[in-house]
Amino acid sequence: MAGEMACCEGMAFGVFYGASIGKGMPVVRKEAFDKNDELMLLLFGDALGVPNPLAYYMLEALPYVYESLPSWERRMQNRKNLLAEKAAQYGFDG
Repeated sequence: MAGEMACCEGMAFGVFYGASIGKGMPVVRKEAFDKNDELMLLLFGDALGVPNPLAYYMLEALPYVYESLPSWERRMQNRKNLLAEKAAQYGFDG
């Protein structure tokens, strides 16, 4: 009886996970990466050649994001055109 109950619990968990979280997690993860990339671009855009007059003051945040900075630079360099990608995402590409 206990084995059948554990089996039913596992199946119910799988159904609810797949219906609610399973398909949405890649979308949420991509959106979180996009928001993180936007923040990092705002803070450290001068590393990619985007002029930032407040770059000196943004260096105070560097110790907190130091580990993620190289992977962020790689992600930003791999994107062809960030503005076109965002415009297509929200349907502004015409």
